[in-house]
Amino acid sequence: MPKKKEKKIFVLDTSVLLYDYEAVRNFEKNDVAIPITVLEELDTFKKGNNVINLHAREFIRYLDGISDTNMLQNWIPLNGRSHGKLRVITNQNSSLDATKVYGSDKNDHRIINAALHLKEENPDQRVILVSKDINLRLKARALNLEAEDYETIRIKDIEHLYRGKTEIEVENPATIAKFYEEGEIDPKDLGQQDPSCNHYYIMKAHGASALGWYNPGSEMIEVVDKVHAYGIHPKNAEQTFALHALQNKKVLCTTVTGAAGTGKTLLALAAALEQRSDFKQVYMARPIVPLSNKDLGYLPGDANQKIDPYMQPLWDNLSYIKNQYKESSKHFKKIDEMLQTDKLRIVPLAYIRGRSLSNVIFIIDEAQNLTPHEVKTIITRAGQNTKIVFTGDIFQIDTPYLDAQSNGLSYLVDRMHDHELYAHINLEKGERSDLANLASKLL
Repeated sequence: MPKKKEKKIFVLDTSVLLYDYEAVRNFEKNDVAIPITVLEELDTFKKGNNVINLHAREFIRYLDGISDTNMLQNWIPLNGRSHGKLRVITNQNSSLDATKVYGSDKNDHRIINAALHLKEENPDQRVILVSKDINLRLKARALNLEAEDYETIRIKDIEHLYRGKTEIEVENPATIAKFYEEGEIDPKDLGQQDPSCNHYYIMKAHGASALGWYNPGSEMIEVVDKVHAYGIHPKNAEQTFALHALQNKKVLCTTVTGAAGTGKTLLALAAALEQRSDFKQVYMARPIVPLSNKDLGYLPGDANQKIDPYMQPLWDNLSYIKNQYKESSKHFKKIDEMLQTDKLRIVPLAYIRGRSLSNVIFIIDEAQNLTPHEVKTIITRAGQNTKIVFTGDIFQIDTPYLDAQSNGLSYLVDRMHDHELYAHINLEKGERSDLANLASKLL
């Protein structure tokens, strides 16, 4: 007879609900407890346009909708047979007081106390505190309380995350010559039995080399030619692949990852400008990550003055592209004209939420600072003739409670690859300057 699965009680921290407001539905038939302190913290996050503010509001609405009984005293069944029960817990009087142990009456310590009390109240069940906050987990474990990260939306093998390209050693140089002559080659002739859609290849043979991509339409690996975009020329194979993916009309979602200085944002912007006639507008945005979790309202000036410091990297890349041309050239003047007529817009990501995006090319920079839910929200806003580009470095996270395995950019690459509407390339070689490359290696 199979052993009955142990039922657990998961106590959720505020950070989990700000990361995923539907988290309470992801613990199978186990029960979920929300400390009253968490509700109080969520109340302070209700106002604002950032994704955490949206999640706070959505979860509060969810609680209001699932029951009209007193969930401070009763366990409320969650919707669906596959879910357990939910309760808001108010009692924080445990025999081991975290506020005394750690010497301060902080919200984190009240949440730990609530979990400890629940553990004492239910000695026959495992009580586990779930938090995205590493320090909170460490404090809980020090008090013999089980604590774990929220890993429902998490990439397990980040070291082998899809990179978008493969290097192939070809035995016969004549194969490469034939590839260039015919413009395509059967993947099986290169030992590639089941290539991913829009996957890129670097083929090498005794000094000869070739660049190719797997076209899911023709089911052949086709030649990738080096092309420029609005005065920007690729400096290595990966940048060539990136420009190809960014300008492929059949690819509607492209991700470009890589460390600082590899050219992610510059290539995306240049490709967008090159395709300006194919779209009504070009949008560039990046998530705003204010210091100390403060909203933009505390900054002086009007809306544009508040966001300018955060948007400056995008302006810098736009200036670099403009400077490839003389001020008197039509290409230089075209960018100014696009800015003046709103055909080219640099905006904070929060201003896009709620809109339907049709006939635009939309670049989201620093996408590693987005949650998986926000990435999904952005893509589902795409209307007809819309191309969305995400750029970022999955190892350079600026927001709390996100890491390389749980951010939205990693999640997107992991889930979307091998689809004909999607292409990805990881840039590896820094092209900013010799000095920048040296610093990256040695410092």
